[in-house]
Amino acid sequence: MDLSTGNAAFLEKHAAPGRIGLSAGSDLTSKMIRKAQAPLTADRHRSQWSHVFLFLERRLDGHWWVIESDLDFRYRQIRVGVQENRLQRYHDAERFPNVAVLDFGLDAEQVRKVQTAALDLLAGLPSYSISELAGTMLAMYSSRLRRRKNLLEKDGAVFCSAMAQHCYAAAGIEFVEGVHGKNIAPHDIVDSRVPHSSHTLIRDLGVSHLRQFAHRATELLETPLEELF
Repeated sequence: MDLSTGNAAFLEKHAAPGRIGLSAGSDLTSKMIRKAQAPLTADRHRSQWSHVFLFLERRLDGHWWVIESDLDFRYRQIRVGVQENRLQRYHDAERFPNVAVLDFGLDAEQVRKVQTAALDLLAGLPSYSISELAGTMLAMYSSRLRRRKNLLEKDGAVFCSAMAQHCYAAAGIEFVEGVHGKNIAPHDIVDSRVPHSSHTLIRDLGVSHLRQFAHRATELLETPLEELF
């Protein structure tokens, strides 16, 4: 994707009911979540993703609305847990350098089931579970732990990617076979073997400056002398 494309145009182009959105923020929490997912990536670098949300619909106000479990400290009134928001919140490329839309090819009935499950969660007002997120991060280092219930599971609480798995389970979709739903991380959904198409806009590759320097140094050392001059 052309990096000159804005988040708004990109997201509007690929939005559709029931699809999954992902993002990576520029804030410290997002960076920590990305780094914690390194055991799940092919190169063991930090993940390019830290948050997951579900597309609901375009409403009478002309805006796309999404449902997500998040910690929202943007306003004086703090919102914690499952909530509805306008997709517009992800239009800011400085705050969200990486955005993606995943299409799992849901049919109309599957979309209905996913959205119904999401709205049921919204009605129940579950909180965002920082402890469960921590439990998910701990389990990443052990395939045995990932198959078990989240070590820090709480009733009435859910974090973003676990919410997405809960909703997609209603449509018969398990992102990673054998991994407990509350151990699913954002990177698991991107790497899912369930057939899907991915639309990504990535500005922050998730490679630290030290690693970038090391890669350049390695490439330089491996370059034949005749090619250096």
